[in-house]
Amino acid sequence: MSSVATAGGATLPPLLLVGCGKMGGAMLEGWLERGAEQVVVVEPSSEATAGFAGRVTHCAAVEQIPAGFTPAAMVLAIKPQQADAALPTLSRFAREGALAVSIMAGKTIAGMTGALGGKAQVVRAMPNTPAAVRQGFTCAFAGPGVNPAQRALADELLSAIGETAWLEEEGQLDAVTAVSGGGPAYVFLLAELLEAAAIEQGLPPALARQMARRTVAGSGALLSASQEDAAQLRRNVTSPKGTTERALNVLMAAEAWPRLMSQAIAAATTRSRELAG
Repeated sequence: MSSVATAGGATLPPLLLVGCGKMGGAMLEGWLERGAEQVVVVEPSSEATAGFAGRVTHCAAVEQIPAGFTPAAMVLAIKPQQADAALPTLSRFAREGALAVSIMAGKTIAGMTGALGGKAQVVRAMPNTPAAVRQGFTCAFAGPGVNPAQRALADELLSAIGETAWLEEEGQLDAVTAVSGGGPAYVFLLAELLEAAAIEQGLPPALARQMARRTVAGSGALLSASQEDAAQLRRNVTSPKGTTERALNVLMAAEAWPRLMSQAIAAATTRSRELAG
């Protein structure tokens, strides 16, 4: 089994990617940037893999995977609703020792192991969409039987799209899915609402969009670079009796915003558990 040295000195062995949507495609691009040479992608849509032509082997179905191909890891980047049909068709790779890395929301390690024939070593992970610009955040949990080398391989694959953290309990992934998995949508909603509010106050639409986007992006960059916590950074912007304080008084009235955010995260966490089936 050949492997390719990456810029960091690690290696990427042969890989099987099942599903090449937005997240699967972002991961694939990250692996190729790190020097991966032997990647087979199972994806029904040829359009989804068009940008990778000549760099990967594209198969429209599992049955088209080249004979003799033995991946060290298969990354499951399909929708949770597709798992029941797809996983049994991949069981031979699990029997041959391939690590399964799943980014499917809700699907448990026990359920996936059973669907893969009972002999799989599975890592569950939840990345988020900033992976597309290598700024993602992924939490992962290693299931029973995953050895140190396999965990290191999973970490290498996931770190190709951003920062990675490992969990001590699989159940924590439901909350992770709600917070960081869905988190970009909440941030984009904030940008959307800021833009709309700016237009309501008479600013030109183009300026409103530019201002909302750069404010959110710049604030995120400051938050990432600062040693202060988010609450302190908020206080730093809020002058006593000033304009920001007046706005925050509206948002925090009867703790409306904190309460709604808590309810939203709880709802998303519950939905993640429901997807386990």
